[in-house]
Amino acid sequence: MSIVRNIVHSRRRKRIANTNGLLTADLIKKADEPACTEAALALPIGIPAYLASRLQGRNTNDPLIRQFVPNPSENTLMENEFPDPIGDRKHSPVSGIIHRYPDRVLLMPVLACPVYCRFCFRRHSVGDGLLTDEKLNTAFSYIEENPDIWEVILTGGDPLILSPSRLSKILIRLNKIPHVRTIRIHSRVPALDPIRIDNEMINALKTKKPIWLVLHSNHADELDSKASVAIAKLIDNGIPMLSQTVLLKGVNDTPKDLENLFRTLIENRVKPYYLHHGDLAKGTSHFRTTLSSGRKLMKWLRRRLSGIAQPVYVLDIPGGHGKVPAGHCWIESKSEGEWIAEDISGKKHKYFDEIEPN
Repeated sequence: MSIVRNIVHSRRRKRIANTNGLLTADLIKKADEPACTEAALALPIGIPAYLASRLQGRNTNDPLIRQFVPNPSENTLMENEFPDPIGDRKHSPVSGIIHRYPDRVLLMPVLACPVYCRFCFRRHSVGDGLLTDEKLNTAFSYIEENPDIWEVILTGGDPLILSPSRLSKILIRLNKIPHVRTIRIHSRVPALDPIRIDNEMINALKTKKPIWLVLHSNHADELDSKASVAIAKLIDNGIPMLSQTVLLKGVNDTPKDLENLFRTLIENRVKPYYLHHGDLAKGTSHFRTTLSSGRKLMKWLRRRLSGIAQPVYVLDIPGGHGKVPAGHCWIESKSEGEWIAEDISGKKHKYFDEIEPN
């Protein structure tokens, strides 16, 4: 435990981590405690103190409550759900590395998170696991030995749960690998535990190579004034930000919810990057929408939102086959050189390719 405390940011310990804490904070009903305890066996409970204070007094259908407080529905498992829905394991050549695409790898130095999202697709692997120094060195060696790796994406777990000194050492090591040209970090921290984004963390994130931070955010209500301050601190210190959202039933599956979220992100200088269709993770069927409804939402957003506020709607093909765009197709081929283009009002128009001279 002392090793964990030395490596993991100390503020991680100030959080709700069991059903007793949820009962004390009045976030679950006594009658639901056994079912929530069962759900926590599959995915730990973790709610930082700041987020817990924001959840007080909300009802069970609140978008934030649904995301972070265990629900008895998690104990309902469907036949089409998988422990590893996007096939991470088949693309992991060494511990801590997932190499699914030729020019980039995921590096997972920690599998713990400051907050556990109840729809997590890595629920089979998250917990208190830290990559040991030996395994981390093996992961670095793998990156060094594969010159096609242009980008390293720090994820997990949440990399910003690491102490600034630990994170800095990882970034310094990546900076020494010539063919790694850019670094990306995925995190929930700036919105849900913004006090972590202090000067020490900012200094740790300053690197010689370009570094991008992708904020995981699913509802505009997550982005309060303290989150805005943390985001501004990152961006003002030269760290550009993108966002990643999961389409979740009862959280953000209405046009207005998504519009408010993406506008709020842009107003905070965060570019919406991906809208993920829900993965087939065990115990998450109550969160999943249909692809058809997701496409309809994206079509609606195309009519309403500026281009800079629109993410790419993607499906991670089950089994480890990667992400593909899943949005509405606005242009369809009718015949060789002839196309049908649909405008934002739904009207269809013909378009003809120019015939190239022989």
